[in-house]
Amino acid sequence: MTLATFGAGCFWGVEYVFRRVDGVINATCGYMGGNNAATTYQEVKQGHTGHAEVVQVEFDPNIVSYEALLEVFWKNHNPTTLNMQGGDMGSQYRSTIFFHDREQKAIAEASKLALARSGRWGLRQIVTEIVPLQPFHIAEEYHQNYLDKNNLPSCHFEY
Repeated sequence: MTLATFGAGCFWGVEYVFRRVDGVINATCGYMGGNNAATTYQEVKQGHTGHAEVVQVEFDPNIVSYEALLEVFWKNHNPTTLNMQGGDMGSQYRSTIFFHDREQKAIAEASKLALARSGRWGLRQIVTEIVPLQPFHIAEEYHQNYLDKNNLPSCHFEY
């Protein structure tokens, strides 16, 4: 199994989308990219820790490729809005790809460039950051599979 980590706004919707991809074994809500060793949702949502809400995706590369996961990532959030998705505002909702190795970095950078050149977002700049993996802090249990547990629809959609 292989890991990929994405931040695309509120992690509930990101997790919901990735859980439905064939070949994804697990999707876990958490926090990454901050400036302290441990954190809580209450701290992160205030926007002072530097963490992003992320989903760590465990997948079988024999069934789904990293490239295919990137396509899901790009289609399910707006990568042109800095530090916000929909009504969620703050750096904790930034668009970010945390790469796990050099290959993921190269694939993510090529994918971002292809999206920018596609004209899909017009003249708007793709602001998604592509940064090295940092310590992953799993979110509290009540965040895991939140939308399904609470019989709520996804808050993400294909753009």
